[in-house]
Amino acid sequence: MEKKREKELAVIATKVRKEGISAIHNANSGHVGGAFSVTDILVTLYFEKMNIDPKNPRWDDRDRFVLSKGHCTAAIYPVLAMRGFFPVEDLKSFRKIDSYLSGHIEMKHVPGVDMSAGSLGQGLSVACGMALAGKATGKTYRTYAVCGDGEIEEGQIWEAAMAAAHYKLDNLTAFVDNNGLQIDDTCANLMSIYPIDEKFKSFGWHVINIDGHNFAQISGAVDEAQKTKGKPTMIIAKTAKGKGVSFMENNLKWHGSPPSNEEYEKAMGELNALLERLES
Repeated sequence: MEKKREKELAVIATKVRKEGISAIHNANSGHVGGAFSVTDILVTLYFEKMNIDPKNPRWDDRDRFVLSKGHCTAAIYPVLAMRGFFPVEDLKSFRKIDSYLSGHIEMKHVPGVDMSAGSLGQGLSVACGMALAGKATGKTYRTYAVCGDGEIEEGQIWEAAMAAAHYKLDNLTAFVDNNGLQIDDTCANLMSIYPIDEKFKSFGWHVINIDGHNFAQISGAVDEAQKTKGKPTMIIAKTAKGKGVSFMENNLKWHGSPPSNEEYEKAMGELNALLERLES
């Protein structure tokens, strides 16, 4: 990936984070930490890799995407809005009682959402079904999924992992957003998931380890997955919860707490300063 393109994606990601934290602050509710850790992955997929048409969200030949950690709407909604699926202005209604932009993604109400989510652990199974359907019908679309690292403590994830390898779903690329934290503590302390890479390898997946905030590495891993035949690919992305705002990064407090007015202004100040540097 050219440096110019990396910078362009970094600009988009910073704007996504600004919109996301503004939506959470306005609603006084939402999940900052996990949304910010996964933002760079979503931006790379939606603005660089996926074959989609915002004017035709249900296009039969589109690439599919499953945000299995479906509470991270403060990332996916701004991405979809900035990609053209719905007006950016609608983000102001986030989590309002009469809004279609609820706290967890809903495919029946939000253009561009391929799976409703809320209960963790189910998205990888649905992604497997999408990929298997593509194989069965001779379609060339690819299916992408993003799981949280705390989420992969769920047993259903491993049933899906076994099925994906069994059916040789090489049209399936999944990510683990490995920020190391979940709602109560570190993943290592609550129910260790490590070593993630060796576990998925033992289930028959092609595994790639990357820096989840490096656009070139994210893009390169997706390219490698597309070239991998006969098995699904798991991209394990090392990320920082709350990425982009210094006092939120790797801080368990920001799993699901909205910022105060003072914290919001401080966060926006940091994001605006970063955006100014990137655009200079």
